[in-house]
Amino acid sequence: MLPSSLSYLQTLPPIPHPEQVSKAGIRRRTLRIACAGRGSKAARPATDDYHSTLRALNSKGRFPRKSLGQHYMLNFEINDHLAAAAGVGEGDVVLEIGPGTGSLTNVLLNSGAFVLAVEKDKHMATLVSERFSSTGKLKVLTEDIVKCHVRSHVSSLFESITEMDPETKKAKVVANIPFNISTDVIKLLLPMGDIFSEVVLLLQEETALRLVESSLRTSEYRPINIFVNFYSDPEYKFKVPRTNFFPQPNVDAAVVSFKLKQPKDYPEVSSRKSFFSMVNSAFNEKRKMLRKSLQHICTSSEIEEALRSISLLPPPLSSFPLFHISRPEELTLDDFVKLHNLIVKE
Repeated sequence: MLPSSLSYLQTLPPIPHPEQVSKAGIRRRTLRIACAGRGSKAARPATDDYHSTLRALNSKGRFPRKSLGQHYMLNFEINDHLAAAAGVGEGDVVLEIGPGTGSLTNVLLNSGAFVLAVEKDKHMATLVSERFSSTGKLKVLTEDIVKCHVRSHVSSLFESITEMDPETKKAKVVANIPFNISTDVIKLLLPMGDIFSEVVLLLQEETALRLVESSLRTSEYRPINIFVNFYSDPEYKFKVPRTNFFPQPNVDAAVVSFKLKQPKDYPEVSSRKSFFSMVNSAFNEKRKMLRKSLQHICTSSEIEEALRSISLLPPPLSSFPLFHISRPEELTLDDFVKLHNLIVKE
């Protein structure tokens, strides 16, 4: 007899595939997905849906673990669009994070990609390994992605693919990640423009909007926005309603594409470590002016002089009021780069 938690899973009603609706926005588009009606011909059978997900979980005596942020995708067409957003094609190398029952893995492999899947849950790692054991194009690592040596694993996979030139080819990241590790994953992967060309992630919608559309002079403008734009060009792709997941989360999701910059294209700073340390210090005391919050780097007068040189403060003795123009939420990435290079002495 199945444990009570698994018996509960089997009694849930099927979840339909709703249309995807997105708010209008300059960076957003509407993705509409409808189920094939009677008399219409579907492009292919829905091999990964609610019932197949439950069967896969039950086959290993498992159920979604809240501690791991596990929410399984029930709509195979969303996985198609997720892979398409990254332009996954024949011969690509793709890093997938948290493959779960393998619904997205299936799409990636069917696209002709070589997949490196990192799964923290050893039971799910075994399940997805067994499911695709005959493909010869899947490697599964039972590791925590945040602690994983991604660079060495991807490099090893490149070397094992004889028909690929590791000097000219770059990998991609396509993943439906647990919402609670989004920031950690972004900070891990975005600085890897030398091995990844693009990172496409399914995130909590609020997080997606904050990363892509946060504006100056708003409370949503944070150090992570500076980080994201330093290493990439982000783009909001489409919204994914919460009803497409099991168990259903309390929030909607969205897909974001990060086109990674090459290291040679990063903003010119003397030290990335000291640059982001300065940015974090500035935002740690957002209500203070920069000449106060950055006093541990140099004197207030030196900071004011630097701000004037980049036109963020009026000249001395000017009647023009300062307002809050020298607070961190007023500075663009380019402003922070200029300020850093003027006041940080290596």
